[in-house]
Order: sequence, then structure tokens, then C-alpha cells
Amino acid sequence: MALSTHFKAALLLLGLLMTGLTQVPILASAPRGFWALPENLTVVEGAVAELRCGVRAPGSAVQWAKDGLLLGPDPRIPSFPRYRLEGDPAKGEFHLHIEACDLSDDAEYECQVGRSETGPELVSPRVILSILVPPKVLQLTPEAGTTVTWVAGQEYTVSCVSGDAKPAPDITFLLSGQTISGISANVNEGSQQKLFTTEATARVTPQSSDNGQLLVCEGSSPALDTPIKASFTMNVLFPGPPVIEWPGLDEGQVRAGQSLELLCTARGGNPLATLQWLKNGQPVSTAWGTEHAQAVARSLLVMIVRPEDHGARLSCEAYNSVSSGIQERGVTLQVTFPPSAITILGSASQSENKNVTLSCITKSSRPRVLLRWWLGWRQLQPSEETVMDGLHGGHISMSNLTFLARREDNGLTLTCEAFSEAFTKETFKKSLTLNVKYPAQKLWIEGPPEGQRLRAGNRVRLVCLAIGGNPDPSLTWYKDSRTVTEPRPPQEPRRVQLGSVEKSGSIFSRELVLITGPSDNQAKFTCKAGQLSASTQLVVQFPPTNVTILANASTLRPGDALNLTCVSVSSNPPVNLSWDKEGERLEGVAAQPRRAPFKGSAAARSVLLRLSSRDHGHRVTCSAHSTELRETVSAFYRLNVLYPPEFLGEQVLVVTAVEQGEALLPVSVSANPAPEAFNWTFRGYRLSPAGGPRHRILSGGALQLWNVTRADDGLYQLHCQNSEGTAEALVRLDVHYAPTIRALQDPTEVNVGDSVDIVCTVDANPILPEMFNWERLGEEGEDQNLDDMEKMSKGSTGRLRIHHAKLTQAGAYQCIVDNGVAPPAQGLVRLVVRFAPHVEHPAPLTKVAAAGDSTSSATLHCRARGVPNIVFTWTKNGVPLDLQDPRYTEHTYHQGGVHSSLLTIANVSAAQDYALFTCIATNPLGSDHTNIQLVSISRPDPPLGLKAVSMTPYSVGLEWKPGFDGGLPQRFQIRYEALETPGFLYMDVLPPQATTFTLTGLQPSTRYRVWLLASNALGDSGLADKASQISITTPGLDQPSREPDYQLPTEQPAGISEKTETGSEEDRVRNEYEESQWTGDQDTRSSTVSTTDVEPYYHSMRDFSPQLPPTMEEVSYPLGLRALEEENMAFPGHLYDEVERVYAPSRAWGPLYDEVQMDSCDFRWPGDRYEDARGIYDQVAGDLDPVEPDAIPFELRGHLV
Repeated sequence: MALSTHFKAALLLLGLLMTGLTQVPILASAPRGFWALPENLTVVEGAVAELRCGVRAPGSAVQWAKDGLLLGPDPRIPSFPRYRLEGDPAKGEFHLHIEACDLSDDAEYECQVGRSETGPELVSPRVILSILVPPKVLQLTPEAGTTVTWVAGQEYTVSCVSGDAKPAPDITFLLSGQTISGISANVNEGSQQKLFTTEATARVTPQSSDNGQLLVCEGSSPALDTPIKASFTMNVLFPGPPVIEWPGLDEGQVRAGQSLELLCTARGGNPLATLQWLKNGQPVSTAWGTEHAQAVARSLLVMIVRPEDHGARLSCEAYNSVSSGIQERGVTLQVTFPPSAITILGSASQSENKNVTLSCITKSSRPRVLLRWWLGWRQLQPSEETVMDGLHGGHISMSNLTFLARREDNGLTLTCEAFSEAFTKETFKKSLTLNVKYPAQKLWIEGPPEGQRLRAGNRVRLVCLAIGGNPDPSLTWYKDSRTVTEPRPPQEPRRVQLGSVEKSGSIFSRELVLITGPSDNQAKFTCKAGQLSASTQLVVQFPPTNVTILANASTLRPGDALNLTCVSVSSNPPVNLSWDKEGERLEGVAAQPRRAPFKGSAAARSVLLRLSSRDHGHRVTCSAHSTELRETVSAFYRLNVLYPPEFLGEQVLVVTAVEQGEALLPVSVSANPAPEAFNWTFRGYRLSPAGGPRHRILSGGALQLWNVTRADDGLYQLHCQNSEGTAEALVRLDVHYAPTIRALQDPTEVNVGDSVDIVCTVDANPILPEMFNWERLGEEGEDQNLDDMEKMSKGSTGRLRIHHAKLTQAGAYQCIVDNGVAPPAQGLVRLVVRFAPHVEHPAPLTKVAAAGDSTSSATLHCRARGVPNIVFTWTKNGVPLDLQDPRYTEHTYHQGGVHSSLLTIANVSAAQDYALFTCIATNPLGSDHTNIQLVSISRPDPPLGLKAVSMTPYSVGLEWKPGFDGGLPQRFQIRYEALETPGFLYMDVLPPQATTFTLTGLQPSTRYRVWLLASNALGDSGLADKASQISITTPGLDQPSREPDYQLPTEQPAGISEKTETGSEEDRVRNEYEESQWTGDQDTRSSTVSTTDVEPYYHSMRDFSPQLPPTMEEVSYPLGLRALEEENMAFPGHLYDEVERVYAPSRAWGPLYDEVQMDSCDFRWPGDRYEDARGIYDQVAGDLDPVEPDAIPFELRGHLV
């Protein structure tokens, strides 16, 4: 800080030297001195301050000093941007003006006048500029702006700290608007010099009235116009007492049954009180509500008053979190209640002229009640009255009554009445009906006459009648001294229907309706009414009541003798007994009968049986027949013969199942008792009775299998056992499964003309005679007929026999086996028909052109068909070619039945290589050959087969086949003339290699002659060949466009022969001979050679460019094996076998031998010469100049042979 001050002083002195002292232009005659002196000044931080200084000192420099530091005479005071000198220097005004004062401006200042010629230096008295800094913030604890919860009556400490200020601020506390006294305050140094903070502490005891009020900390300072404040809200907790609001004037007075509603209110309190109702100290309601706006808590108690509530104390308790204890308000109930019931003890039924004694007793009541008796409308006097203490503070009243019962009082109402002044609006009564008893006068029975015979099941009606009596006569029926009642539940139909007593005037009757049965025979029916009675007797005829069969043995086995006795227990009249077994009549012996019930007759008869297992379950029936009643009653005895298991005739011995399906091996066995266990054994292993992953034994012993496999096929042994013995049976499971081809010889080979069997062996069940089927696979449209082949099968082997094999029969065959279990099996096999080589030589002589300059190369193509693989050899002019000569390179390719040999001749020499080369193809079945002439480059041959393929009035579509190009690139030009118009017209064919072209610019209905010229760098083909010219006539405008109706015939070139039908057939042979495995549709390239319009096989050298052979994995066919595609051949598996190396030729077999690429040293026709070559056709062929030798590049010149 000191270093900075010295540095500023040095700068000021330097400024004085540079700018010079401020000159005060005051008259020299004026006396030196201050006419205005600065005074002490106090300002608030941020305000403007100005210290005045007025001097009379002409020619003197005036400046201010701050705490001894000279500020300099420059009015701008550069070192203090907020300082400047104000006033008019000419008038001696040098006031110090300070903008936006801050604490750094708080210092001592003096105004100094420098020494001059007119006098010494002058210094004003030092004045103080005091900067007042107001406090910016008050920090209140608890935190300002919050709500602080306090408990009324407890003491709390509050502190408030001011921010930096000058001077230290004064702090006061306000509680609910009232100043708090006894504040302790401390002044501390602030964060900077000259700044102070004040910390004040107050102790506060809140009251309930302070709830919701503010406690404010207020800071005041001379630097503030208004004090700054910080405050928080007080939430003062205090309790509030409860008040019970009683409905009505008499507190505690209630009546039983009344709905009592009491409201408990607690006003004030913070928080608002929690209320609950108690009855005799036990909580009965804990529900309450609050209204914060009115500071009220309310709880409503609703209860139905009961007598037992008498003397109960109901209290309401109020409590909150700051209550020192529970505040309570209560009331005691005084309950008024009537007697809940009145009881009359004693019987109101009595015989006439006898005393009736009764007692009337009330339940407890408050207050007590009085009792009185009424008989009808006549009041009776009690014999005694008593009052006793009752429940719930009440009283019990009792009254005794005795009076004489008279017949005329019968049916009157006898009433006991309770009354009291407390219950004037209510009456409490208990009533009885007086019943005076007296007997009936007469009794008799109406029904069928005695001795009449009744049939069992008939309906009989008996009526009992009586006169007079009270109570009404009960009229009770008895049968042989036993009371008659209706059976419950009622029988259908009910055998006894007992009516109720009916009254008609003074006559009472009761009906008894019977469905007669054996027990009613000679039974005595009696009706009684008190001491009176009347009787009648019935005679009933009935069939046997029960037919019972008795056996002499309970356990029966085959061979035992069984004696059965049939007993008819009772019948009226007697019956005859007979035996039968399952419809077969048995002879019996009469037995001694027993005594019969119901006063009827009994009978018995026996029969003897010899038993077998077949008798088990049969019924032996005994029939009891009554001739008089024409009824028969039967009973049967079911024979229970114990015998070991026996398999029935319907037991299944063979079960058929499908593999992966389910199988159920059923059990048809008879045994008594039922078999205890069924044990299944398969191939010596016992199947678990608890079941397994693929089997379970059903409750009837049947074996259920699932996910059946062919391994489950075989005999299953069943072992059944019961307590009488065992039995065994064998059940065969025949598992049917889909066929699987086990053996299929692929490929199957045969020499052409021989016979062969394609054998297909399968694994299947069942084996069916007609399950083998054969199909021939091929392209759509091919002959797939198998009529000339013989289909045979024996067991699991099927054969397709081919007699006198032909090439057309070669190809893929499919063996399909279907035995009815899905899916059918399918297998592919290839039939390879082996045949001798056949070289493709559509012309007797094939030409290949090459320059004989010992720098060019030529490639000769030879292709042949044959199976098995063909071996190629070459001769030149009949002499075997030495392939060890480095100038000769041969590559051989095998693709199915098609084989190719490419002979490459390097550095062709006219003297050595212009010769006749012969390609010989040989296999074990024979050989064939073809000749290829290597010639020099020359003019092209004329095009072949020029014809019009379409025609309009203004154009004609032309098509042709190119001839030999002479070994150089050739192009085509059309020359044509209208026969009626002299002169020729020419049209170049674009693109140059096209073989179709549409000639336009023609006129309708006009005859034209058209020539086609082929040309290369050595010349054109000439116009003499008739195969390269036609005549046409364009149609008229009124004629539709059409095919040409006239065309000059084209001649077949000499020495060119068409392929015969046999050759064409061989071209379509799908004969595949390979060592590799069938791989499906790996390659289906095919080729077809037309049997018509066959052109000579001329080969150009201009595009031949052999490429490095690809590996087996990289075989590609840029041209798609066009020749093979035309043959419709399919080659599954590996497509070829190469002799020297294993690779496929690039661009293998395009249009047969038409073009072959040359190697990288090929010299192609220059592009500019190619573009300009069309100028050749501007001249007629006969007008062409001879070609100079120098006009042909050296590499294309050849030696004429």
C-alpha cells in the first residue's frame, strides 16, 4: 500500500514538471490568502461530495492533498478518475468535486497554494470527509421469512447481526409491534477497515396472543433514510378448554330411546385441540373437526339412550401438543324408561267352575308403574300387589289375581295394564284369552261295512264325527291301539292321509284315508275324543309282502354246489313259487314254510346249482304267483363266483400305432375279484406301474404309450393277478413310421443301349407293394414320360429298370416312397448314359485367322460331348502335335458331358503355323475329330442369311448372320436402291457389331433392292454373293404393317451342313458324368444350338485375352455360360474336371467359338482408325483403291499362303 502511494506521488511530481504549475491570473495588488476555506463534510456512500477552496494568490499553483498525498494541479486529476477541480480559476475557485463516493474517499483533505513571487505557500486547515456506509443486510436467527413454532410461556433467544456499515448500526427488536427491552448488543469490526457490524441478542417469552404475529429485527443508521428490517412469523402453541352444549334446560335428564346429540366445542388453542368423547371413562367417539378461521374445534356425539345408560357419565376431553394436562367437561345422565315387557304367569285355560290363579309382573321401569286387571270390560280386583327394586335404578311391579271360571266367560280377553304419570301418553298391556273347558256329547265312525274284502292298494275312507265340547274335540285315530300319523316325508303316493279336525256348527269331523296294505288286514281302527271312542275292522287281500332268497354258502368258486331257498313271507290268499336262471327254468323242491305275518299265508321252495366262472354275475330269479289276484312278485340272487383272471375272446393281440403318436394296448380280462395288479413287461424289462416319461398304466390295466418310436415295436407281456390266481397274455405293438431312404446309388451309370436298374432301398413300416413311385426331373416342356421304363418293387427295395438306355434318358430321377405315414421319402439319383465322343464340327472346315508375323497368338477351340471324360489330342497336317513345344499351350475343361480343349499357338508364323490342325476326342467308348484351318488375316466373308423381318411403308427391319471377319474387326454397311429411281443410297449399321438394323427413309408402295456389305481394314466382302442381297416392296399407306411377303431365298454356303435331328437330340442330352457328390441347384446353366440357320464357325483373334485361372471358390462366368444356357443343360455338383489345371475358362463358351479374348499383349484396333473406318463405305466396292502395305499396322500384316 505504501509502495503504491509513493509511486503515485512520483507520477504527480512528474506531471507538474511536464505541464507546469497552474497560473492564477489574480491582480498582483490583491493580498494573498483564502477567501473560502473547506469544512468537514459527511456524505452517504454513492453520493457526490464537494470540498470548497477559494484563494487570492495570483501566479501561484493550487492543488489538493489527500491524507498528505498531493493530487496535482491538473483540474482533471488523472490519477483519480472520480476527482476533478470545479469552479473558475480566474476567480480563485478550486473546489474538489468527488463523484460516487466510496469508503476509499474517507480521509483528511487540505487545499495548498504554492509559493510565488507575491508570497509564501499557503495551506488550508485539514478537513475530514466522512463516508457513511449503510448496512445492506440483517441476519436473523431463527431465519428470516420462516414460520417458527414456539410454546406459549417458554423463553426463547433471538439474535440479529447486521452487515458491514459505518458507523455501526443500532438494532432493536419488535414483538407483535411492541419494542422488546433488555437487548444486549456488541459492535465488532467489519470485513474492511473503518467498517463495523452490530450483533444484538434478545430473550422472548411468547404468549397465546402472539400466535401468527411477527417478530421484527430493525436496523437503523445515519446512512439510512428508513431502517432495514428482517422478520419471521411466530406460531405459538397453547391449549384451549372444551365446553359441552346440552340440548334443553334440564342438564342430564333424558329418556330411553331418545337420540341424544351433544356438541363439544373447544375455542382457541394452537394447535386447535384434539377432542374425544368418553362414556364412564371409555372412548366412544374420536371424531372431531376444526375451523381455523374461527379457531374452533368441534366434536358431535350422537347416541341412542338406553335404560342401562342411567347414571352414566359422558365427558369431552380436549388436548393439544402443548397442554400440560387433559382438559375435561362432563355430564351425568338421568334416564327415564318404561317397562320393556309385562308377563302374565299362570294358565288362562281351566275347566268350568274351577278357580283361575294368575300373576302379572313388569320389567324394571323408572319411575315405578301401577297395575290393574280387566276381564272383557269388567275390572277385577287383585288379591295382592308387590314392588321390588329392578335393573338400572328402576322398580319391578307384581299383581296376583284369583277368580272362578264360568262357561259363559269362555273366549273373553283377560288384560293386565301398567300405567304411570311419567308415561301418560303411553299404555303398557299384556292380554290372554280365557279358555273354559267342557266335554263333547256324542262320537261315531262312517266307512265300508265290516267283512267286505278289500284289495291291497285300494283307497278306503273312514270319517270320525263328534258333537259339542271345548276345547274342540281332538278326534284321534288309532290302529290296533297305536296312534295313526302321516308319514314324513310323505310317500308317493301317500298310504295314509290324515285330515285335520273340521267344524260345522257344533259337529266336529276328522277324515282318515288309507291306501290299504298287508298290515291293514284284520286291523282294528279306533277314533277317540276324550273319554268317548268308536271302532271298525278291515279285511285286505294282498300279494306276497316279501320274497327272500336264502343261500347255504357266502363264498362261491367254480365247481361249488349252491342251495338256494325262496321264502314268500306272507300273502292273502296263498301263492305258488317257481325258479329260473337268466331265462332258463329250474326245477325246485318245496320246503317247510314259516309263520306268516299280517294274518296271511307263507310258502318256501329250494333249488340246487353247480357253479362255473361263466355263472358269475348271473341272476337266479324266484317268482311268487297269486292266481286269485293275478299278480307275481319276484326276487333274484346274483351269483358272485370267485375265479382267477381269464382273458376274453375280444382281447386285442395286435395294436398299430404311428411313430411319434400315441398307442393304447387295451386289456379285456374277466376276474372276480377284480385284478389287483397289471404288470407289463417289454423285452425282459418290467414297466413301472407308477408310469414313466412316455408310458402309464391306466386303471383298467391298459398300457398307454406316447411319442412312440420304432424301437417300441415288439411283444408286450401282460401279467394279471387277483387273490384267486394269475393269467398272462402277449400283445404285439406294430409301430408304423415314415419311409427313410437308406441306399440310392448316385450316380447310376450305363452305356448307351444297355440296360440298368436304379435301385432305391428304404426303411419303412408298413412295407406296401405300391409305395414306390418314380419321377423324372427336368425343365418344363421336356419329355418326362417313364412309359418305356419298368417299375418293380420287392419288400423294402424299389427298382426303375431302363431297357436299351438312350441319351435322352440321362438326367435326374427322383425316388418317392409313400407308405401312408407322412412325410413321404424322396431321393435324387442321376442317370449317366455313357457314350462315345462326338465333336462339334458344324462345317467340314473351321477357319481361325491370325497374323503370321511371329508376334501374334492364336487359340483353336475344340468342343466335344461324351461320357466318361474325354481326352483330347492335336495333330498339325496329320502329324501329332508336340505339346512340349513352348509355343503350344493346351487347356482342357470338363463340364458334365461337355468337354473343351483350347490350343493356344504363340508367335504364329505363316510358314510354320498356317496349316490344318486336327482335334481328336477319345474316351473308352470311341473317338471323333474335327479340322480347324489356321489362315492369315484377310477381307471378311459376305454376311449370311440377309432377310427382312418387319416392314412398314417407310422402313424395313433387316436381320443377318455375320460371316468370317478375316481376323480383323468388321463393320456392316447397307446399300439400297429404288428400282424406279437411278442411283444408290448407303447406310452404316450402328453399333458396328449389330446383326439387326431398321432401314428408314423409304417410300410407300416402292420396290427396293438391298445389299449388305461387311468390311474390315483390308477391304469389304463384295456384292457378288446372293446371300447378302434381297428385294422388297414397301406396303402402301392403306395397308397395315406386315411381315414381308416376298424374300429372295438365301443360299446355304458351300460345305456348311445343318445338324441332323439325331445331332439335335444329342445336343439336348442331360448327361452328367462327375465324380463329385450331387449338390442340388449349384449350377443350372444350359445351352441350345439351333438345328437351322447354322453358320460356319469362324473365330476372330481381335478380342482374345486369356486370364489367369480362378480357384475353385472363385469360378465366375461373366457371360453366364451362354452356350450352356442354350443347351438347357443342368450341372449339379462341380461343373468340370480339368486335365492340367483346375479352373474354368474366362467367358466360358459364349456363342460357339465366335470370339476369344487375347492376352494382355493383344494389339487392338486404334480408336481413331475405328471411328474413321466408315469412310471406306463411301466408295463402291469396285472403286476401292488397293490397300497399300503401309496402310496396315505391322502387327496386323500376315504372310499369304
